Amino acid sequence: MKKIIFALSMLGIFITSCSDEFLEKEPFGELTDQQVVMPENIEPLAISAYSILNGQGNEASNAFNSPASNWSFGDVLSDDAYKGGGGTGDQNQIHRMEIYTTDSQIKDVEQKWSVLYEGVNRANTVLKALKNTTEFDESIKNQRIAEMRFLRGHFYFELKKIYNRISFIDEDGNYFSNTMITPEEVWEKIEEDFTAAFNVLPNTQTDAGRPTKWAAKAYLCKTYIFQQKWTEANTAADEVITNGGYSLMTNFNEVFLPENDNGPEVVFAIQYSINDGSPSNYNGSIGDRLMPPGGPRYPQYGFLRPSQNLVNAYKTNALGAPLLDNIDVTATDNVDPRLDIIVGRPGIPYKDLGINYEENWARDLATYGPYGPKKRVISANDPNYLPSWPYVTAANYYIIRYADVLLWKAEAAIALGNLEEGRIYINMVRERAQNGAYIQNLDGTGDAANYLIATYDTPFGSLEAAVTALRTERRLEMAHEGHRFFDLVRWGIAAEVINTYLEKEKIARGYLTGATFVKGKHEYMPIPQGQIDSGGTDDNGKPLTTQNPGY
Repeated sequence: MKKIIFALSMLGIFITSCSDEFLEKEPFGELTDQQVVMPENIEPLAISAYSILNGQGNEASNAFNSPASNWSFGDVLSDDAYKGGGGTGDQNQIHRMEIYTTDSQIKDVEQKWSVLYEGVNRANTVLKALKNTTEFDESIKNQRIAEMRFLRGHFYFELKKIYNRISFIDEDGNYFSNTMITPEEVWEKIEEDFTAAFNVLPNTQTDAGRPTKWAAKAYLCKTYIFQQKWTEANTAADEVITNGGYSLMTNFNEVFLPENDNGPEVVFAIQYSINDGSPSNYNGSIGDRLMPPGGPRYPQYGFLRPSQNLVNAYKTNALGAPLLDNIDVTATDNVDPRLDIIVGRPGIPYKDLGINYEENWARDLATYGPYGPKKRVISANDPNYLPSWPYVTAANYYIIRYADVLLWKAEAAIALGNLEEGRIYINMVRERAQNGAYIQNLDGTGDAANYLIATYDTPFGSLEAAVTALRTERRLEMAHEGHRFFDLVRWGIAAEVINTYLEKEKIARGYLTGATFVKGKHEYMPIPQGQIDSGGTDDNGKPLTTQNPGY
């Protein structure tokens, strides 16, 4: 799939079939209505819909401002990461997002919206073409329709969780602005897309990047989770666990290696590649290209910096349970072994470079502290890393992995009162961390830190204890995968958690002074002003698209 879906991604062979301005893009090359329904043109159109998954709208845009991994929207906005880079003026608009002074004209807010709706546009274009063609093989036609509905569901899901009050348009051009359709009705549309995809897609795919039946069911489960439809989520998770054929890899530190990026733990991933002939290697991880921390083998861009709060979350007590005291980690503390797989820490070996991470790897140490990203950064020795501009990799981004599903199952079970069942699935994730390989000292003297983690071996004493264990485990397992902020929002605790985080962090990280999360406002990004301006008016002259509360 890497060489099929993305090798043609920059051809831009599509038509703009939607009547609404915010979905219309200047095409690289247009097809007539007669040409677009021809089988030889539909497949490139489908490829074009897949290609937008990486957040790169066209060669003139920059997926760093609309990353598929949501590192800026999901990690930096949370308590897991600082923006990083060369100070607050470097990508200042992301700095403004981090300190919650975002407005409707910030570049990233506008570009993320634009790219996701471009994905909707491309999926809709293919769906319309498939409806109108009479020459396409029927079995392939039905599968492509299911794939496009899966992709459209994904793009709308991303829009919904980031902006909440979004507009909706289908393949027939039926358009509903955010004053014409409620957020609840948008959820229903997303559910319909993933259900339709599940009903048609095969159990497995020859091309690794195409969604399967069980990827669709897993995404439907995620849609239920975000709506707190616990019974439906519980059932969907059970189906995926029983029938999907997925499994956790033995070693957590191998999950994100390029050779495993379509492995047994990956439910659905964005397929990246390098040196494939695409312009500027834009089929690589273009949205994450400035992540590596510097040092002897990486360019020192240094974005997505682990927060002290995140590092502290990995401390464990004498029994190996999370300590959660938010007191800074010392060299003698027990820590969850996942810490040094996720975070570059001074004195700890970094990847397979044969060298310990040092503080001077961290760009602007005084502003952002000594830690660097590690989890999704691949070794500079790996042939899947491009050691020249644009510094992309061929390591896929995982939209859903099996650990997600297990923790969704645990969350749904706990919400339904089945605390013991929830404990079982939380422990499945912790057991992998406990029994997998730990980071070793370079001199062969053993573990690089005092690693200690244990499963929960006694029943949870209360619903509150079970919920705390679940939410903690999700943070520890999924850190720096772009999920944390959205989890806090759906749990209804974003304001409480983030303001508590800011209260302590601003003591050491002075640039956070003045940052405040406003409940009822900052859970969602503002609707881009350009969309409000161009979205039309009703018969009374009122805008059809209105702004989110507080902006």
